[in-house]
Amino acid sequence: MNSMHDAGSSRSFRWWHETVIGALLVIVLLVAGWLVPGFLKPQSQLLLSRQLWEFAILALGMTLIIITGGIDLSVGSTMGLSAVAFGGVHAASGSLVAASLACLATGLCCGAVNGALVSQLRLHPLIVTLATFAAYRGIAEGWSQGHSYSRFGDDFSNLARGSWLGVPLPGTFFFVMAIGFAVFLAKTPNGRFLHAIGHNERAAKFSGIAVDRIRFWLYTMSGLLAGLASLIYVARFDTAKADFGKGFELDVITAVVLGGTSIYGGRGNILGTILGLLLIHETRMFVSRYWGSDELRSIVIGCLLIVAVLAYQLVSRRRRS
Repeated sequence: MNSMHDAGSSRSFRWWHETVIGALLVIVLLVAGWLVPGFLKPQSQLLLSRQLWEFAILALGMTLIIITGGIDLSVGSTMGLSAVAFGGVHAASGSLVAASLACLATGLCCGAVNGALVSQLRLHPLIVTLATFAAYRGIAEGWSQGHSYSRFGDDFSNLARGSWLGVPLPGTFFFVMAIGFAVFLAKTPNGRFLHAIGHNERAAKFSGIAVDRIRFWLYTMSGLLAGLASLIYVARFDTAKADFGKGFELDVITAVVLGGTSIYGGRGNILGTILGLLLIHETRMFVSRYWGSDELRSIVIGCLLIVAVLAYQLVSRRRRS
């Protein structure tokens, strides 16, 4: 009986963070629905959700990277460079297909560079991605010379503005990918290897896990997702500029950590990331519509993150004691 009780307690502890974030999300929605008439209407939520999907796609790759104890600060800059690649190739060829492939390939290459530096040269991910954060943005600005590209046509814009069964197409892409990522993390050996690497990289190597290869592909995948997010962002605004994605990396990392992924590695799941994304998104939209203050919005998001991290530390210490 005691062992059954301990197992039940362990399972409840496993999901405590997601439970707390879900409760906070419900509270925010109830308060917002009370103070802002029409905020919870499906039409309003669908309209507001169009500002969420690029962050959400980036957060999937960031979750896996942070679980292994890494970080990718270059995703926003990769978006900017991918957007410029899209605009430049479209201006030269007039082909949306070629431009889209160039956008995705640029993201893939940026991620592969990060992955090679981290896995092959054994450089710290923070240093590598901080360097490429500046380098990719500089290349984008130099390539575009401060100019923007636009007028890609209504058919391309429908990639971001269209819907399927009432759900925006980018949202459909995200949820399909989120299910795939969740299954990968929870049900496959390689998914469990990520947690092992985050817990103890040295032990993971001695266990025969191909740590370097996994790290390379994680960063490469993160770059590809940044290219995809850039493609959707360009379609949404019908414009491609070098400053696209500026500041996205901090918001994405905030959502992932708020969702319960440990910045030290070894802990995290896709459900927590989704809840973190929704909590930040709904809080941001509510504060913007009710108070109309970007400064207050940033303060509220910062406080949410601090509270979430402190709560995790306190419960972790209590469990160890």
